[in-house]
Amino acid sequence: MKTSLHGIACAVLIACLFAAPTRADDVKAGDLTISQGWARATPRGAKVGGGYMTIKNEGSAPDSLVSASTDVAGKVEIHEMSMSNGVMKMRPLEKGLTVEPGKTVKLAPSGYHLMLMDLKSPLKQGEKVPVTLDFEKAGKVSVSLDVEGVGAQGPAGSGEGMKQMDMKGMPGMKKM
Repeated sequence: MKTSLHGIACAVLIACLFAAPTRADDVKAGDLTISQGWARATPRGAKVGGGYMTIKNEGSAPDSLVSASTDVAGKVEIHEMSMSNGVMKMRPLEKGLTVEPGKTVKLAPSGYHLMLMDLKSPLKQGEKVPVTLDFEKAGKVSVSLDVEGVGAQGPAGSGEGMKQMDMKGMPGMKKM
C-alpha cells in the first residue's frame, strides 16, 4: 500500500509539472505587446488587490499607460513600490507609466503594479479578471488577468509558481 501511494504521489507531481498551464493570451496593441497578465487571489473581505503583467514596446517612440479600469473594482491606480532606508513606500504614478521604445516594463509584486481598489468581491484563484488599459498612443486595450494563488510570485508557467508548491502529505517527497 505504501509503495502504491508513493507511486500515485509521484504520478500526480509529474502530471502537474508537465501540464500546460492556462495563461492569459498575449495582446498586441500598436507597437505594444502585453503578456503574462495575472493577479493574486484575495481573502474574503479584502478591499484591494494587485494586477501584474509585462508590457513590451517594439516601436520607435515611447508610450505611456495612463489609466486602467475593471468592473471588479471601484477604481484602478497605477502604482510604484520601492524601498527607501528600509521602509517600503508605495505611491500612485499620477502621470502614468512610460514604456520606452525597445524596452520591456514588468509590473510585478514589489514594483510597478495595478492597484485594484474597492474590490466588489474577492479575486478567486482560477478566475480571470478583465481589465481595460488606456495607453497614450495605443489607446484602450482589453486584457485578462489570470488569478493565481494568494502568495503567488508570478504567473502560471513562469517558473515562479513552483515556489508555492507544498509537498506536505506526499510520502517520500521533499520541497524543491
